[in-house]
Amino acid sequence: MNTGDTSPARPELAWFKSSYSGAEGGQCVEVAATADSVNVRDSKRRLEGPVLTVGREAWAGFIGMASGTQA
Repeated sequence: MNTGDTSPARPELAWFKSSYSGAEGGQCVEVAATADSVNVRDSKRRLEGPVLTVGREAWAGFIGMASGTQA
């Protein structure tokens, strides 16, 4: 996991928001995957905010824990 990445959000990535986010925005994050990592950013600070980059395996573990499908 890259916890020190404070570079501006990477516009060349294909970012997407959850369909649960709705049109109003709110407390949302956006995600963009590459071949070897997953990038996460705050949807309210798209261009100037930091990007958290984690490995795909770590992301899969996080999603599994968040959805309750992994112990």
